[in-house]
Amino acid sequence: MPIQVEETAIPDVKIVRATRFHDERGFFTETYKEAEYLEAGIPKFVQDNLSESSKGVIRGLHWQTSPYGQGKLVSCLSGAILDVAVDIRKESPTFGQHVSVALNSYEQIALWVPEGFAHGFQALEDGTRVHYKVTNYWNKDSERSLNSLDPHLGIPWHKLPILLSEKDNSAPTLRQV
Repeated sequence: MPIQVEETAIPDVKIVRATRFHDERGFFTETYKEAEYLEAGIPKFVQDNLSESSKGVIRGLHWQTSPYGQGKLVSCLSGAILDVAVDIRKESPTFGQHVSVALNSYEQIALWVPEGFAHGFQALEDGTRVHYKVTNYWNKDSERSLNSLDPHLGIPWHKLPILLSEKDNSAPTLRQV
């Protein structure tokens, strides 16, 4: 069941669509098949993470520095999110630009966020569950944050009551980083 990989406005960030088979019982899909992802240029994963958030919660924007950088394959298992990847590669022609993609539990769409990008999302429904596979283990000393509300980023967050962690709320802007 081949996956379909689509480029976004920043070509390194990709939308991944898995094939679904529907019948009277519901549907079936392969959510991950290593060979297909490797063929699409997406590396192996070492860990899976799951979070649950209330409506309006913004988690991120986070990344890890080298040699602990992480690529992430993000999907929404229940509810809906606005998923965001910000290019923080200083040498990149798209430095400071972002990609935002709506992910929800009704479609089998994932977002590939490679190393060199700050990642975050906003939960659009209560009980939203986000699953992401990562290419490297979490390392506390290499974790960094970027202020998700930095107006210079121009991220189109939904007009909901926003809830941020203290760490995310006090994170520096892109210019400060």
